[in-house]
Amino acid sequence: MTLWRIRATVDDRPGYLSVLTASLALRGVNILTVQVQPTEQGAVDDFLVDAPDALDGAELVAAVERGRGRDCWVARSEARGLADQPTRVLGLANRLVRDPDAAGEALRTMLGADSVSWRPASIGVERGITGATMLLADPAGGSFALHRAAPAFTPAEYARAQALVELAATVVRRAAEQVTLVLPDGAELAVRPACAADVSGVQELHEVCSPRSRHRRYLGGAALPQPARLRRLLEPSRGLSLIATTTGSDGAAESVIAMANLVGEGDEAEVALLVRDDWQRRGLGSALLRRLAQHADRAGYAALVLHVQAENTPMLRTLQRLGRPGSAERDGALLTLTVPLVAERKGTLSTPGA
Repeated sequence: MTLWRIRATVDDRPGYLSVLTASLALRGVNILTVQVQPTEQGAVDDFLVDAPDALDGAELVAAVERGRGRDCWVARSEARGLADQPTRVLGLANRLVRDPDAAGEALRTMLGADSVSWRPASIGVERGITGATMLLADPAGGSFALHRAAPAFTPAEYARAQALVELAATVVRRAAEQVTLVLPDGAELAVRPACAADVSGVQELHEVCSPRSRHRRYLGGAALPQPARLRRLLEPSRGLSLIATTTGSDGAAESVIAMANLVGEGDEAEVALLVRDDWQRRGLGSALLRRLAQHADRAGYAALVLHVQAENTPMLRTLQRLGRPGSAERDGALLTLTVPLVAERKGTLSTPGA
């Protein structure tokens, strides 16, 4: 038996795929995998089959055409073709996370392209597919041009390829956004925007923080927040979340030691911090707050808002170090602090009753 890849178009109507598969079965062809890709011309069926050694490509094409298939393309396949498409794409995505510069090679592997080239951005260039040519927008600038003699590219393949290119651009952007923070005592930390993949690390941060630190962060209690809530905090619909991690030197695993959240509410942005107990009072909270304030400035928010317990002196001092004037309203043991976002200038925060 020999492995073959077959691609053919059939009318997107009930029963037409079964007619094609029955025609192949009559020739002793065993279908191992099939993917269906809708197009304007019909359903493009992509098969991996195991066929008798006596069958050649021309006979497979004839069997497809007898099964009402058209625009048939066949090619011998290797054993690695037995890996299904989602598995292959996930493997390529994992490779890009480690090496985003390999985007071109990942595209070639995923689509079996004959050539992949990158070109600078050109005004008026139409992105999309034209038969054997695919042009993809590179979010980092420019575009990727792919060519494959056969079979013709499909819209589904274009969508997969564009998603892979955007993943590579995201990895590059996140690496550029990561900064090394040097604290006053000389300790070095990495600070970067958070994402949903950081949930487990942030969960560990909450677990090692004292109940007092968690209570000061969430005000309503010291219980551990659920993963769903953490995911919303890490990737807010409006705003930004930062995490600070140890650098993982000497082979040690990266550890999340602080989380800073900015969530947009109308024209204001609410801010909150959680710093691991053994990293408090070292300037880390002030550095994170300053970065969130700069982001809020650029995003056009009118003010920062913080809800702080009146007895939370460390947080009040952190806000004072921000160097921006503000006001406070007290409701029992709770202070609501508002810092207008204007050109940075020296000032003090008035905290009545504090």
